[in-house]
Amino acid sequence: MKAVTIPEPGDIDALVLADVDDPTPGPGEVLLDVAAAGVNRADLMQRMGHYPPPPGASEYPGLEVSGTIAALGDDVEGFEVGQEVCALLSGGGYAEKVAVPAGQLLPVPSGVSLLDAAALAEVVSTVWSNVFMTANLQPGQTLLAHGGGSGIGTMAIQLAKQIGARVAVTAGSTEKLDFCRELGADILINYREQDFVEELKEATDGHGADVILDNIGAKYLGRNVDALATSGRLVVIGMQGGRKGELDLGKLLAKRGAVIATSLRARPAEEKATIVASVREHVWPLIEKGAVRPIIHTTLPLDQVREAHRILEESSHIGKVLLTI
Repeated sequence: MKAVTIPEPGDIDALVLADVDDPTPGPGEVLLDVAAAGVNRADLMQRMGHYPPPPGASEYPGLEVSGTIAALGDDVEGFEVGQEVCALLSGGGYAEKVAVPAGQLLPVPSGVSLLDAAALAEVVSTVWSNVFMTANLQPGQTLLAHGGGSGIGTMAIQLAKQIGARVAVTAGSTEKLDFCRELGADILINYREQDFVEELKEATDGHGADVILDNIGAKYLGRNVDALATSGRLVVIGMQGGRKGELDLGKLLAKRGAVIATSLRARPAEEKATIVASVREHVWPLIEKGAVRPIIHTTLPLDQVREAHRILEESSHIGKVLLTI
């Protein structure tokens, strides 16, 4: 099969489309003929050598796909050959075929095309597990989502609004903020021109954010604590702004706040299956009735994977970039 390989970590030229061996599904796994793969910032980190796949995972990048089941491993129930699904992966999505544990599969929601479904599994699982299962965002509370125009951001806005939360976002352009407003965001902050801590405090009468979903990391750590409400929860899911930052424990204690750092990719298959089952129960009905939808910036063929990474590096996109197989 064809797959995108990374012979040596580096810039976008490190991505090489090559002929590799087909994967074989093991017990409890299914083999998918991939229709499309989502492109995520974690893939860029892997390409640069900063985010290797967990032990036993495919060495090829790609954390979410849609496709058709081609074969079933032993002890797989509830799925059948020929069924259209999307999947949460630990790696291997940038390929014509991929093997995945059955617990990480979701049926393609009604009303969503097979290709568009590639934009769902990793993004929805990330938002649902962090904002709702871990940080326990409640109706009437305020969520601050950094990078509101990203795939994660656009999904966080939609899901938070569906449960009755108030949503604040940061983004770097008027175009992105306007789109966030269309999705339902209440508080719009241009991080290039405004201080998100001051803007959020003013918009919430000093309350701050009950939950912050942060993909920046060290650069925003102190300011995120400043922006937290009393008993607020800061969930860090990325390190675009660096790995090491200073934390004022006095401020955190005074606010009775929590800082939670999470990673979805390296979790055991059993934990991923629990998250996927919760997503299917709580989020899939919202997608099927049209209340929540995947936001797709563009689709590119697999042999244009370097262009897909360039788009993410420039942060010129709104929503997801997909690779079609």
